Amino acid sequence: MKEEAEILFEVGEDGVAIITLNRPDKLNAFTTEMLAAWADALRICAERKDIRVVVLTGAGRGFCSGGDVRAMNESAGGNAFERKQSLATRVHQIPLIMDTFEKPVLVAVNGVAAGAGLDMALMGDIRIAARSARFSESYIRVGIFAGDGGTWYLPRIVGMSRALEMLWTGKFIDAQEAERIGLVSRVVDDEQLMTECLTLAREIAAQSPLAVQMIKRAAYHSARMDLRAHLDMASSHLAAICTTADHQEALAAFREKRKGEFQLR
Repeated sequence: MKEEAEILFEVGEDGVAIITLNRPDKLNAFTTEMLAAWADALRICAERKDIRVVVLTGAGRGFCSGGDVRAMNESAGGNAFERKQSLATRVHQIPLIMDTFEKPVLVAVNGVAAGAGLDMALMGDIRIAARSARFSESYIRVGIFAGDGGTWYLPRIVGMSRALEMLWTGKFIDAQEAERIGLVSRVVDDEQLMTECLTLAREIAAQSPLAVQMIKRAAYHSARMDLRAHLDMASSHLAAICTTADHQEALAAFREKRKGEFQLR
């Protein structure tokens, strides 16, 4: 009997790709092989012109409970250097790809997102949570901390004080609290999670893909720039985008009150 893939990947005609973490019996705890397949799926999404938005979710009753400790330890090696290299060549694939990924990534958080599972959700652009979702930076419970970028992402999303409280206690917070502190953008009924997430994904996918890309680039770069540098970059990008066919089509669609028909690139 053929073993089911640990990553499911599908692309719809609406320009939306869905990546599903698929180890539901393990709450989608990831293995080395799962990370490699996940990274491959992201690279395909970055390259394919017909994919405009990516949705990430988990199969079953949880989003992701983090790394499969036993499986990861068996592949990591024994000494400190081997463990560091294991993180760099395996786990770090995902944040490094995401750091240069210019298409929108929406995360549909169903159930538990803990440890590295929460950190992987933080790497998306927008998080939508099911009411049953629960979140924890659980590393402290076993005397370690995030080696995948969690201590970089979390303070930038919820602020330093709240981030440190989560990191130092490892306590779970529910979906409502996650929404209150800005960890997720909205909370929806469990049965509506994918419907709501895909509706938003399709709305974004219907916009000018070039404008969507430039907005993401400008928003993220703003955190690394002073105001003058950001204004200089933004004015250059705006001047360039106004010369494109995408801009002309968006203007025409707006005037004619119709959906834009943008060319794939």
